[in-house]
Amino acid sequence: MKKISALAAVAMTAALMTSTACGTGEPGAASESCSTLDASQVWYGDNRDRLARFIEETGRCGAADSGAAPLALFDWDNTIVKNDIGVATFYWMLANDKVLQPQGRDWTTVGAHLTREAADALAAACGAAEPNTPLPTSTDADCADELVAVADSGKTTAGKAAFTGYDHRRTEPGYAFVVQLMRGHTEARITEYARAARAQNLAAAEGTEQTIGSTKVDGWVRYYPQMTDLVRVLRDNGFDVRIISASAEPVVRVWAEELDITGDRVMGVPQLSDNGVYTGHLPGCGDAGTDQVITYIDGKRCRINEQVFGVRGAAAFQQLPADRRAAFAAGDSDTDVVFLGDATGLRLVINRNKTELMCNAYGSGDGTWVVNPMFLDPKPRRSDPYPCATAGFITPAGTGAPLRRPDGSVVPDQQDLVFG
Repeated sequence: MKKISALAAVAMTAALMTSTACGTGEPGAASESCSTLDASQVWYGDNRDRLARFIEETGRCGAADSGAAPLALFDWDNTIVKNDIGVATFYWMLANDKVLQPQGRDWTTVGAHLTREAADALAAACGAAEPNTPLPTSTDADCADELVAVADSGKTTAGKAAFTGYDHRRTEPGYAFVVQLMRGHTEARITEYARAARAQNLAAAEGTEQTIGSTKVDGWVRYYPQMTDLVRVLRDNGFDVRIISASAEPVVRVWAEELDITGDRVMGVPQLSDNGVYTGHLPGCGDAGTDQVITYIDGKRCRINEQVFGVRGAAAFQQLPADRRAAFAAGDSDTDVVFLGDATGLRLVINRNKTELMCNAYGSGDGTWVVNPMFLDPKPRRSDPYPCATAGFITPAGTGAPLRRPDGSVVPDQQDLVFG
């Protein structure tokens, strides 16, 4: 925490020293100044200049009109930070015996899409604890390993499929499962766990691994200074900055505090509760019912359209008119491709070699996609072209299909051009 806060303070000081009046190059030319991106932060190629031009042209710092602030949407995991905060909290809960045994030891009650094979494997591995009591995952390696395998790989430790019967463009059941394992706790308690996991992961050295059960997993997270600076500058220039993440909503709220993003500007995976206690069920969105959709691919658009623009029913899954969409969006994965594509101005992509996202970014040809390598441990260049023409689109069934532009033309295979 202290290290990150110090970095943030340095970045803020540098940015304030270079602030200029909005739309001018002269300090003090207007009653309010518009901060600019920190020149000491390293971006790929001319990306910082492209972002700066967009902010100057679109922002409303010091504007006299009362029009709605332009909307800027950010994914969180591996976009604003390196590594995944939802998974980091999940690992912390396992290391500290915070996951509870399901009622009746019946794992089909945790996760609507869990297969019978996965439920049986979890019951066999984690069967000792009484219902609604903590599983001893800090010492029971078999139980911890089974939970990690199901959540992280979508398979049991024996290699059996863990999930079935879901729309691959509306939910990722492994992500949902991590949130559903918070059942039996209150929001306040999950917030407490998230703070503890955050402190642990920020204090750990970069590259740290930890062992959960017998599985080696990531044990560190870092804020990207470039992204925290971008968030600050967008806000200073009049943008309405919000988060749209597939991690548990209380967890994202904790991490967003560092950027002064309030809870009402955070959209993560929420959970239904009974008398203040999480039930393990997830609310629907649009025309999708309970446990059928999270903030994932089309589900991200649905949540944005519902929460930000007040759209209800099936229409929440449809693209809105340009004047009811975000001006800016940033993401790193296929889960972000739809809300990025909805942005009317600029789309920032952190390249993690994700096929549908990179096919859109490289294949659009409209100059609105800004691709940047990961700021820490960037991916090397993908050796083969992205298979956009045959498998560039994830179907609801989870198979690959040709990626098509709005005019119906197929996006040809794309070479990886921006890498570490």
